[in-house]
Amino acid sequence: MRRLEFLVDSNHHALRLDVFLSENQNEFSRSHLKKLIEQGNASVNDSPAQSKYKIKTGDKIILTIFPPTSSRVEAESIPLTIIYEDEAMLVVNKPAGMVVHPAPGHTKGTLVNALLNHCSNLPGIGGVERPGIVHRLDKDTSGVVLIAKNEIAHRVLANQFKDRKIKKTYLALVRGTIKPTSGVIETAIGRHKTNRKKMTATLKNGRQAETRYEVIETLGHFSYLRLFPKTGRTHQIRVHLASIHHPILGDTLYGGKVLAPYQNMPRQALHAYKIEINHPIHQQPLIFEAKIPSDIENYLSEYRQSFHLKKIHS
Repeated sequence: MRRLEFLVDSNHHALRLDVFLSENQNEFSRSHLKKLIEQGNASVNDSPAQSKYKIKTGDKIILTIFPPTSSRVEAESIPLTIIYEDEAMLVVNKPAGMVVHPAPGHTKGTLVNALLNHCSNLPGIGGVERPGIVHRLDKDTSGVVLIAKNEIAHRVLANQFKDRKIKKTYLALVRGTIKPTSGVIETAIGRHKTNRKKMTATLKNGRQAETRYEVIETLGHFSYLRLFPKTGRTHQIRVHLASIHHPILGDTLYGGKVLAPYQNMPRQALHAYKIEINHPIHQQPLIFEAKIPSDIENYLSEYRQSFHLKKIHS
């Protein structure tokens, strides 16, 4: 157990407790601090305090840090495709079909199960059920995922996402021919009124979201896109593309029943190709890439060949 002690000076008078703690230590994120406070780990003048408490000049604040709680998630020997690793962070190429963290119906075989086997010091970083996880990809989306290996790295990376300093590039195959060949999709995204597993693009409710796209190639019945999401809403790219009537190939949630000639793409054809960050400790700019997976590449190759043959004979 550790204790962090603070004495409030006049410069911090009337700040919220969680804001003060967030600004006066660099170990924990504000969201993690809120959890610690909710668990009764913070006191002001020897009395338990809430996050919203407005501190006063002369207040004595104590934050008690207990050893990390052991994760209830089991470590599993699952192979990982590691792109980069150092003392602060890990970058992996998540395959399609793998859930990032345990959830109802997915208690085993997740990325977290694999990470706990790979990193012995991961439990407790950023939370018990999602140790090390800074951001997520949908189950059937493949590509680059960042994992923090200590609390400082977790806080810094989470703040980079929050402040939109992290640049992400996705690749996708979508139905139809998109015109214009580049543009920006900007709508609010909120939870669907009747299907709680689904999000929807709406101008009235939800949170604002923005995705820029570029058409790389058009091959008859589908287009190959490069996408740059500015925000990170749940299912953002999938919702945005469906909202302009070009859903991602294989995406049954937002594109409906998969019919010919799309049936050869067995999952949603969305891949987190590249991510650009500043290292959470050293601050140098880093770029990580995960090459396009074989299922998407094979679909492209098959239809490139047939599309060009049709052009030759037309």
